[in-house]
Amino acid sequence: MNLQDPTQSSGTAAATPRSSTRRPWTAPSAMGYGALVFSGVSLLAFSVWAFGGSWFRNRGGEPAMYAAIALVFLGLSGGALSPLILGPHRIRRFYALFLPAFLVYAVIWSGFWFWLKFGWGEWLGAAAGCLAFTAVGAWKFQAWDRYWKVSAVFFALHTLGYFAGGWSMAQLISVAKQAPVASLDKRQWITLAQLSWGLAYGLGLGAAMGYLTHEFQRTLESSESKSFPIHPQA
Repeated sequence: MNLQDPTQSSGTAAATPRSSTRRPWTAPSAMGYGALVFSGVSLLAFSVWAFGGSWFRNRGGEPAMYAAIALVFLGLSGGALSPLILGPHRIRRFYALFLPAFLVYAVIWSGFWFWLKFGWGEWLGAAAGCLAFTAVGAWKFQAWDRYWKVSAVFFALHTLGYFAGGWSMAQLISVAKQAPVASLDKRQWITLAQLSWGLAYGLGLGAAMGYLTHEFQRTLESSESKSFPIHPQA
């Protein structure tokens, strides 16, 4: 599927007036919207870990849990982030971008995590995963001229959210350690710590997605020589 916003029909009708193709998002508004709505999606996804981590212990372990978290992200992101896509059929066109991009990113990040764990596993997974995510976006939007700029910002926002979440979790875990071992408060603090990571991660990745869609679609709109058809069958 071609994700480009249709501003002209394929030779069967006159071009749409230029005013109708004006972007509804500025870069800050797209990033803010993405951060806001995707943080909610991320909280629900991280709830699988926070509330169901023990259930997965004897039912596939970490790989099964990560797969379940990925399914939540994939299932809920379309309705949340599709308004960032211009033109009709936004949910379908958003998933044409997000499904392959997030799956590739998740596989790469998880591979580095299982291989190297904390530290190098996180940094290399973030770098390679973000480069792969934005490569899918550049391919789908046919916007390779902005690939490295978008990749740099995407990596910075994503990684800031990820490590801010890790820091927040560590701080709350330290509070939990001060609670009595068998107390309900201790378990609540741990759950809150896990969800805080999800919140920060969602804010970072959501802002990154807002920036990615804004910049790649801006590239297309600035090219007056292109028509922007949708090919639902692709």
